[in-house]
Amino acid sequence: MTFPFSRSLIASALTLGIAISMATPALAEPDKKVQADAEQYKDEALKLLERLVNIDTGSGYEPGLTQVRGIVVDELKKLGASIETFPNTAPDKSSHVVATLKGTGKAKILLMAHMDTVFKEGAAAARPFHIKDGRAYGPGVMDDKGGIVAGLYALKILKNLDFKDYAQITFLLDASEETGSTAATELIQKVARQHDVTLNLEPGRPADGLVVWRKGSATAVVEVKGKAAHAGVAPELGRNAAMEVAHQILQLGKLGDAEKKTTINFTVLNAGDRVNVIPDQATAKGDVRAAVPEEFDRIEKDLARVSADKLIPETEVTTRLERGLPPMPQTAESDRLVDIAQNIYGEIGRKLTIEGSGGAADASLSAGVGVPTLDGFGIVGGNIHTPEEYAEVESVSPRIYLLTRMIMELTKQKG
Repeated sequence: MTFPFSRSLIASALTLGIAISMATPALAEPDKKVQADAEQYKDEALKLLERLVNIDTGSGYEPGLTQVRGIVVDELKKLGASIETFPNTAPDKSSHVVATLKGTGKAKILLMAHMDTVFKEGAAAARPFHIKDGRAYGPGVMDDKGGIVAGLYALKILKNLDFKDYAQITFLLDASEETGSTAATELIQKVARQHDVTLNLEPGRPADGLVVWRKGSATAVVEVKGKAAHAGVAPELGRNAAMEVAHQILQLGKLGDAEKKTTINFTVLNAGDRVNVIPDQATAKGDVRAAVPEEFDRIEKDLARVSADKLIPETEVTTRLERGLPPMPQTAESDRLVDIAQNIYGEIGRKLTIEGSGGAADASLSAGVGVPTLDGFGIVGGNIHTPEEYAEVESVSPRIYLLTRMIMELTKQKG
């Protein structure tokens, strides 16, 4: 497939733009209209964020995901977007959204965010949206409902400006990111290939940063078969699967490699259901993260090799590695996108930190099919995936400005 927005064109155009900016001694002035709109929309954006946060959208929770999808789709229709929905994998009845805006220019830009959170039903009622000491709290407030809000209001500003110097802007909203986007993987890859560049609206880092690389994710699964016996009368007749799986996670948990940024952390354990019975089955699952694909190959082999060392004789131990999202590497193309973003943020007197992340995200799928990708364009926040998750209220307007101007500059490079 050929891309009208070719890699060489990106490289030459962005290099030229960077060279010109470096030759200019003073920072560029902010776009006053974009800045005014971004500031004016702050309170309205926070109200929309409150609506979204106060709806439970844990992965697979169809009622809440449907409600949030409806709110977001209504906003996108007001902007003139055409809407397509794609069902998730059964029995999950939630749906992904692909919204498209057509313009008069040449660039095709993909925005991505996700509607699901890691929080179960009831979290919104227990910890509703609230603001304290300049921070907004609530389940999913920055991961990733803040990203959805940033995307919607950037598009609102472009509409206010009657800005159409793009061929197409697509806003893809995933309903399953927090569980690895298994059902959405092919959709994301297909849509990404139709675009010249991807901006992922995952949260901005706590130090006001963008994400230029991400680790990939996988799950290590350890299964042990033992033999049941009475735990008090004749424990010696049993083969304790629980003790064997404990032994395995202690030794397999050492397979990470700090120098290569590879981690393995066992997080889910299951064994037995009665205190007085030696368990004959046990399983353990571990979160595996790696910055390069080769480390997943190495972990898979080492799981099988190391698990052969057993504590309990006559138990059967099997391992496997279930691969999730691939790594998102830092590239020359992503570095050029960083330079554009950094120059834009400088217009309003701010500077981005440029970071990597151990968390996997849909940006990896876009980058994995060769599309220049930069991540972290959502609202700035911290304590991700915890009850203390927060978003910085004062980051709302600057982040909307950054995303809006980023879209405008990318269309200028293309034009």
